[in-house]
Amino acid sequence: MFKQLREDVACVFERDPAARNTFEVLTTYPGVHAILHYRLANGLWRRGFKWLARLLSTFSRWLTGIEIHPGATIGRRFFIDHGMGVVIGETAEIGDDCTLYHGVTLGGTSWNKGKRHPTLQDGVVVGAGAKVLGPIVVGKNARIGSNAVVTKAVPEGATVVGIPGRIVRVAGKKKPLPEGTVRMAEKLGFDAYGIADGTPDPIARSIHNMMDHMDAVDSKIDRMCKALHQVGIHSCDDALPQLEREHFVSLGDLDDQQRSAGADSADDDMSETSNHNGPA
Repeated sequence: MFKQLREDVACVFERDPAARNTFEVLTTYPGVHAILHYRLANGLWRRGFKWLARLLSTFSRWLTGIEIHPGATIGRRFFIDHGMGVVIGETAEIGDDCTLYHGVTLGGTSWNKGKRHPTLQDGVVVGAGAKVLGPIVVGKNARIGSNAVVTKAVPEGATVVGIPGRIVRVAGKKKPLPEGTVRMAEKLGFDAYGIADGTPDPIARSIHNMMDHMDAVDSKIDRMCKALHQVGIHSCDDALPQLEREHFVSLGDLDDQQRSAGADSADDDMSETSNHNGPA
């Protein structure tokens, strides 16, 4: 019991740079208070003192804002950062070295008895506000993004974001761009993304979709032109104008231009002010 407590306190220093000393962690960290109460309540639960265990967990919820059912199974070095609004259901299972942030729910999707809450394997991190629902398994070292809603199993090392949760990255693997997207980018002669492949960025995803659509349109026009050529119509033989690289301005360049324009405008305003408000 005391060894677990020492580990629960020690892991705070590894995962929260704001932690300064053991006394501060023991007296001011609600996540540590909640896990300490859980360890006691779980011991009572396993020994058959279920009402007393529920009473202690209810007191802990009132004190910390964190609700952990005493029947849940939680491993070593478990850390809840901030903690307010965290809910962990009765049949939830959490492995070693897991981290939850505030607003996380490990909930069920059924009123049936039996296993109805998720299983988090070792090293899982669940971001603020995320909901992991149902008797699913989240693999080792997986990451659940803030506010994601996950209802399907997550493989080991994966990163999940969005509603519903989507796997956007798996550790050690890069999701290649579609062939049409790469072909269109090479044709335009510029990098349309400026970010890593597979990064969960909605703007980049939209650009990927646009590039795929442009490639499909290009292919269709080529087929139409070939068909027209075969029947003696040569209006498609004219070459399309080349797209110059400078036609495409990166967001960073655009920001620089806007800042420069803003600075020039501010200089003009200062100049006019000094002309109007000079010495009498």
